[in-house]
Amino acid sequence: MHAEALARVESILAQAGIGNPAKDALAIIEAAEHLADKNNHLLCALAMAADRAAGTPLGYVTGRVNFMALELSASPGALVPRDETELLGWTELRMLNDFPVDAEHRLIDMCCGSGNLVCGIASYNPNVRAWASDLTDDAVRLAQSNVRRLQLSKRVDVAQGDLFEPLSGRGLEGTIDVIVCNPPYISSGRLDRDRAELLTHEPRAAFDGGPFGVSIFQRVVRGALLFLKPGGTLLFEIGLDQERQVAILFDRTGGYDPVTTVNDCQGHARVIAGRRRLV
Repeated sequence: MHAEALARVESILAQAGIGNPAKDALAIIEAAEHLADKNNHLLCALAMAADRAAGTPLGYVTGRVNFMALELSASPGALVPRDETELLGWTELRMLNDFPVDAEHRLIDMCCGSGNLVCGIASYNPNVRAWASDLTDDAVRLAQSNVRRLQLSKRVDVAQGDLFEPLSGRGLEGTIDVIVCNPPYISSGRLDRDRAELLTHEPRAAFDGGPFGVSIFQRVVRGALLFLKPGGTLLFEIGLDQERQVAILFDRTGGYDPVTTVNDCQGHARVIAGRRRLV
């Protein structure tokens, strides 16, 4: 039955023009076998295939997603983690490898969404003590669920509110080693024109970066200075060709050393980092 179902699901996805239908078909079959009883595996898989063929993100279809080699829950109302965001997670983990092994590493995940970054980083580094924040109910509930799923509740707190606001008054100011942020970074106009398909299933708040795509960058760059310790680092995921705009935002504050960038495997800068000046 497994081989027959896999072939049928892959055929449905291929006919719909889904990229890499074999990979998605396998994920759907595995999810169906987990969700339905044995007699209904095929019916469940076919229903999920129809949703995927209609353009529903795979993570929403299966209810789970792989990120940094971890299995996380996914659900509507929070952005489905993208492969490119793993570059930010692995970059931060490499940075933490240079920290003292017997010290607590304090981290904030801003605009945490499903909690994929904070869960990935904290799972691989047991010295991380982290706080995460997002604006929406759906994202916060999902992030909290993933924290519990990975048994990270003792080291990761998830709060709801506008950027740094829910973290104020906790004694975190001036104590944070690293802040990571995957903000909305598509301009409002572009989102309404050539990227409108993103809004069919996923929340606008996860994509809309304001008139020029850098509104959240601007606010986080300023707000992070209150929380970072001298020498602490703020890292962002950025969109294609945004490095110059974001570098200017860092420079205008006067509080950071010159930024550095990390390229993806296609040679595009997708991570930018600024270190809070020591003096």
